[in-house]
Amino acid sequence: MIEIYGHGGDRKTAAEQFGQPIAEMMDYSANMNAAGPPPGLLDYLKECLPQIVHYPDPGHRRLRGLLAERNQCTGEQLVIGNGAAECMALLLLALRPAVVGLVEPCFSEYAQLSSQYGSKIMRIYGRPELAYRADVEEICQLIPQVNLLFLGQPNNPNGVQYIFDDLKRIADTANAHKVILVIDEAFTDFIPLSQRISLQGELERYPNIIIVRSMTKFYAIPGLRLGYTISSPEMAARLRSQQVTWSVNTLAQAAGEWCLEHAADTDYEQQTIARNIKQREYLRERLTQMGCSVCPGEANYLLVELPEPWEAETFQMAMGQKGILVRSCAMYPGLSSRHIRIAVKDQEHNLQLLACWQQIFGDQQQDEQR
Repeated sequence: MIEIYGHGGDRKTAAEQFGQPIAEMMDYSANMNAAGPPPGLLDYLKECLPQIVHYPDPGHRRLRGLLAERNQCTGEQLVIGNGAAECMALLLLALRPAVVGLVEPCFSEYAQLSSQYGSKIMRIYGRPELAYRADVEEICQLIPQVNLLFLGQPNNPNGVQYIFDDLKRIADTANAHKVILVIDEAFTDFIPLSQRISLQGELERYPNIIIVRSMTKFYAIPGLRLGYTISSPEMAARLRSQQVTWSVNTLAQAAGEWCLEHAADTDYEQQTIARNIKQREYLRERLTQMGCSVCPGEANYLLVELPEPWEAETFQMAMGQKGILVRSCAMYPGLSSRHIRIAVKDQEHNLQLLACWQQIFGDQQQDEQR
């Protein structure tokens, strides 16, 4: 097991465990844009290095203005954080919910942060026949028992969205019971605009909703950390009141500003979405042919159930020995010991992944026949 800190993308632990140089390992355990940062961003950040002798803008004013324009909202509705995880921490600090509701399987940080800040947790579980979505009726029955509910849209690790009518029903129920609904849209940018399902346009009707988004994943800048929330101005002010001054550093703000100003002017964003769809469906088809059960996710990762007798951690170790990191999902509540998650990368890397996968499966079959 390489998720000793509870997340994928821990290349240092993997390198120590498998005895391989970090730079030579293919990381399928973290869900970043396979294209890497937008062309030109790294050169721009080099130009920004002299600015690190000054404090960053504590109000994130230029970045907030660009995000407001992109999201067609006001700057007062936005809170910019050191990654989406800080945004979640801020809302838990500001709201202090006694009980937090989770729809498992889900992003592990929901439970980690909730416990860290003293909230009790109530869980319901997604159904395999619903691609690990929970039944909406069960979600609505959970809501009166909690103070705050986290909901992934698309959800991690299964990558699925709830349809708009179901989201509205969940939001109406939360509103009626004065429950905060936190909708995590960290991976929504990987979905074509026409297929994204969001309640952002309904925020005036639902002052209890907080939408969390990430710039880390789509623009491949996890080392800089950049995320934000969209909510009512009053809710945003409550979150900002808990934020440590200068938590969003100068280079992170500069990267966000550059991406919003320049990446949209190139084919980077559309090519990312198109490539992701093509490669995701290719991986799904090939893995299904190899006997795996693959969740029909819409994001840039796939939840895969390995065929028996494979266990997630055994398979993770076998792939790691070949220099490929995959995310074991055996510790996710609601999933089996055979579940893993893989990122979607470009064709060259995906072919290498599949070749190693096939070889490992073949070696297992040979061992069984001996």
